[in-house]
Amino acid sequence: MAQETGRVAIITGGNKGIGLETGLQLARQGVTVLLGARDLAKGEKAAQGLKKEGLDVRAIQLDVTDQASIGAAVGRVEREFGRLDILVNNAAVMVDGRPASPSTVPVSAWRETFETNVFGLVAVTQAFLPLLRKSAAGRIVNLSSILGSLAEHSDPASPIYHALVPAYDASKAAVNMFTVELAHELKDTKIKVNAAHPGWVKTDMGGAEAPMELTDGAKTSVWLATLPDDGPTGGYFHMMVHMRW
Repeated sequence: MAQETGRVAIITGGNKGIGLETGLQLARQGVTVLLGARDLAKGEKAAQGLKKEGLDVRAIQLDVTDQASIGAAVGRVEREFGRLDILVNNAAVMVDGRPASPSTVPVSAWRETFETNVFGLVAVTQAFLPLLRKSAAGRIVNLSSILGSLAEHSDPASPIYHALVPAYDASKAAVNMFTVELAHELKDTKIKVNAAHPGWVKTDMGGAEAPMELTDGAKTSVWLATLPDDGPTGGYFHMMVHMRW
């Protein structure tokens, strides 16, 4: 079994893909990992797979679009641990379709996207912040994307110049802004807040044609979740390199 460090992490959308791989890598560093899942049965199944390695991984019911679910999760973490050290806001949806046109993506798709990717992320962060303040070194990692970069989308030389997924892209730009402003608010505390671009990874969202494997796709989140006291805050990173907003 990995050496126990006492740190506690929760990962939204943690029952599959990058979230699950992030949980695996953190648990191998001795972190107690709670895999947040809308469907608790799926979360339990994912957790059982990691427990076979002797890792301290547990499932927790967490629907980021349901305030009651968020409150129940906060209550459980408070009862069992009394604090939270790491929050990885990993849950996200992409409903635009690819490619998509800003003038034709229905408003319903924008609302559905922002409900999970932005409002859900903000709701979870605000709810867990009191427990993160109790940590000796709280870390908040917001999963973003290069598709949320205004600089990249505005540059004709950028590889994503023609990659239009409007509602998803805008939601990630909003996540970036929330990251910057929350980091500013918390700059005089021990909590660090950063955004991670995992890369184009082979997941349900990324597709089989994606060039990156899950192992590498989780590395940025894990690095930001375990930053030392002198690590950065308010940044936007991919594979430990700062990106253009």
